[in-house]
Amino acid sequence: MSKNFELMQQAASERPFQSAPSTTESANLMHGNGNGFAKSNGHGLDLDRFAREETLKLVQRVFLLQASTAPRVVMFAGVDQGNGCSRICAQTAEVLAANLSGTVCVIDANLRTPSMPEYFGVTNHRGLTDSLLQDGPVRNFAKQLRPANLWLLSCGALAADSPNLLRTEKLQARLTELRQQFDFMLIDVPALNQYADAAAVAKLCDGIIMVLEANSTRREAARKMTESLQATKTPILGAVLNKRTFPVPESLYRRL
Repeated sequence: MSKNFELMQQAASERPFQSAPSTTESANLMHGNGNGFAKSNGHGLDLDRFAREETLKLVQRVFLLQASTAPRVVMFAGVDQGNGCSRICAQTAEVLAANLSGTVCVIDANLRTPSMPEYFGVTNHRGLTDSLLQDGPVRNFAKQLRPANLWLLSCGALAADSPNLLRTEKLQARLTELRQQFDFMLIDVPALNQYADAAAVAKLCDGIIMVLEANSTRREAARKMTESLQATKTPILGAVLNKRTFPVPESLYRRL
């Protein structure tokens, strides 16, 4: 397990995670009410700028500073539903694509509550599920975004049994094909505490980034999900503490 998640686990016992100064080992991203980043917390802290800085730190630590050993297929998994995991996955992909010349593909494997097409402002016509049910090059099912090295494989057409497609050999074959087509893949999956979808996808990834919500995600739930993911033997690359609040002025916070 990565050190940044251990730091979170060492906080006080069976309470929700509390707001605290960020450590050098974990990323902390904050979002507004669905209309983009909040601009200020009322104490002079520019949350928009701070969130961009933290996203860049996450990209650097996980993807850019490890050179040839960097993970290429990374799953983003929230412990709870509604904690901002999909948005963090999408924004991380945008920052990653903006800071390298290689190609980045976002894969919307959240077949329960997909949101990537809406986030990127594109249609959901032909996507992941279609690629698992049809033949043809997998790149034909992906959509090119901006910047030009960023692509989206949206969830595709959905049916009641669509999540079962994540447990098929065809998914493994498609991800192998995607590895040949793209330098990095970031995969969004449903909440860990509600569905087993993440466990099926995790076995095909190089690592996992867990997303927790400040003052909401409970320690016991996070520990249980961590143990479940470790059973798949996929490395936990880090944890993002999302929706933090900052009750102190920026000038003081920066000194912590």
